[in-house]
Amino acid sequence: MTRTGLVLGAGGLTGQAFHLGVLTALADAGFDGRSAQVLVGTSAGSLVAAGLALGLSAADLRAQVLGEPLSPEGARLRAARKASSTAHLPGAPAGPGPLAPRALLQTGRRGVRPGSLAAGLLPAGTQSTEGISRPLRQVFGDTWPDRDLRICAVRARDARRVVFGTPDAPPVDVGTAVAASCAIPAYFAPVSVGADRYVDGGMHSPSNADVVLGDGLDLVLVLSPMTMARGAGRPADLPVRIAVGRYLAAEVRRLRRTGARVVVVQPTARDLQVMGSNPMRGDRARDVLETVAASVRARLARQGRLAEAVAAG
Repeated sequence: MTRTGLVLGAGGLTGQAFHLGVLTALADAGFDGRSAQVLVGTSAGSLVAAGLALGLSAADLRAQVLGEPLSPEGARLRAARKASSTAHLPGAPAGPGPLAPRALLQTGRRGVRPGSLAAGLLPAGTQSTEGISRPLRQVFGDTWPDRDLRICAVRARDARRVVFGTPDAPPVDVGTAVAASCAIPAYFAPVSVGADRYVDGGMHSPSNADVVLGDGLDLVLVLSPMTMARGAGRPADLPVRIAVGRYLAAEVRRLRRTGARVVVVQPTARDLQVMGSNPMRGDRARDVLETVAASVRARLARQGRLAEAVAAG
């Protein structure tokens, strides 16, 4: 059996639509995202990863985002309610100063990246993440699902990446983990787990594909809304996409050295045109989803061996 990892990167609301467009096209090619042995999610990708871990198909996740009826199976899964006593506690009241200025002491230390340090120097956001965490806590309860789901966030005090769902991370429920992964610095309030506060995992890496390095996977599918495919032109946010693309390229090189086949899906020029430069434009979801699905179908049609590998995964 092909052991497969599915890595879903950061990217805001348009990034979430990007993921669903890719998963829709992959489902048509024979790959069901729910079948991946390892699911890794960062920020917007954590929402999609959690949905797959719950058992929702790409079609149902698509319907959910677009406000359309779910399949009977999807409706049953969404209607399920598990008792949850977890109190989602916000971070300490936001002050005027930086969220975690002492994180600067980590400058230059291995594993600490500039984006994570920058998050600690920004003021704490004020928008609640309760709207993200509550629906997930209702269906997952206090327990982690019985499958390999990993959610990436950044611990504010020392700017370190923490991967919830792994033995080294503090125990937490899925809703709180996803809220932490989505807590954009200076906008969303940081999310408390124990004595620590956490912010968006995309501040470390928008992809975090290296999380699966030690898993001995045969195939790793990396969906990366915040970078761009070769030849995708010069979008308005080109410097950002180039900068974070370097992280992704390094992660992919390390994965390939393990012998894994790594397939990376990034926005094409047409995808970027529809996505725009504001990742929080939720009103573009349908257009982004349909455009990206068409781009991926075209790629699979051109690359027969790739389509075969994806279907085998």
